[in-house]
Amino acid sequence: MPEPKELTPTDPFALFAKWLGEAEAGEPNDPNAMALATVNTQDMPSVRMVLLKAFDARGFVFYTNKQSRKGDELSGNGQAALLFHWKSLRRQVRVRGPVEDVTDAEADAYFASRSRASQLGAAASDQSRPLSSRTELEGRLAELETRYEGRDVPRPPHWSGYRVLPTAIEFWQDMPHRLHDRMVYSKDGTDGWQTTRLYP
Repeated sequence: MPEPKELTPTDPFALFAKWLGEAEAGEPNDPNAMALATVNTQDMPSVRMVLLKAFDARGFVFYTNKQSRKGDELSGNGQAALLFHWKSLRRQVRVRGPVEDVTDAEADAYFASRSRASQLGAAASDQSRPLSSRTELEGRLAELETRYEGRDVPRPPHWSGYRVLPTAIEFWQDMPHRLHDRMVYSKDGTDGWQTTRLYP
């Protein structure tokens, strides 16, 4: 496999787009899956899998219930880390940086693109809160199905997205004898990036 610096010496997003495209062609399940790590106000970390829904030169976007644990932690700390792991390609990408809210227009557009069942599920779920039984959730879902029968499901005010604004992006590629290839792109204080190759 070519080394990252041969693919793109200056733009990590171009390299990410190339790697994601190759993952979409070859990874069997959810090539846009990423581990999202957050930290609460007591500096205790949490990590979970979410799905990347958009990216550009600003950052990496995912959507969630903002009243969930991850929402609370992002609200309180404002920093996150991401990890993409494409096992079949023997590659991973690590991202870290502050987060910002997506715009209402972005959240509305993505919510409208979801299936109706997913829209209703987002409205029915108090994500990360205690649930007395599965029956309670199913009852809330049934009530919403009746309420919005024949009508569009509005985006809940607590359901939106975050954009991780990377200050560093590391590309890791498996190489023989564990002499892996690692390249880090770091913000250089302007609009550019500095690159540093790391020992494996």
